[in-house]
Amino acid sequence: MRRRYVIASVGLAVVLFVAISVLVARAVGVGDAQNAAVTALVRAEVRGDTSGVIALISGCERSAACRARAAALAGSLRRPGVLSVLQVQPSTNVAISGSVGTARIAWLVGSSLPRVQCMRIRDAGNVLAGFTIEILQVSGKLASDATCPSRF
Repeated sequence: MRRRYVIASVGLAVVLFVAISVLVARAVGVGDAQNAAVTALVRAEVRGDTSGVIALISGCERSAACRARAAALAGSLRRPGVLSVLQVQPSTNVAISGSVGTARIAWLVGSSLPRVQCMRIRDAGNVLAGFTIEILQVSGKLASDATCPSRF
């Protein structure tokens, strides 16, 4: 009887450890998911892909102003060459529940000067259900040493 109790206790401990590890991995993975979303949007800008930029900004297809801004960004930031991401500062590195914040990305293409942009991002969800990353707004090109503005 005692042996069954010990085996059941060890089994329960293993299941709890795995479950907690999955939750911690989801919480820590929010920063990586933001990096991927921000980088995907910059790739679309560099390609000059207006429809790609619009598709990556939440609700942009329903806003004429957002579509016009996306077209302007895709036109002005289009560059031939290979994109190199220099730095991404996600709005959060660890999250337990959803939040809204600002991410900053510094990038260059080929031998061009570095470009800096900021993006307002929403992490919707929680560690139990998982997170979805939504880009809400995108700034234009900023000075390379600029911090993200509160509004853009």
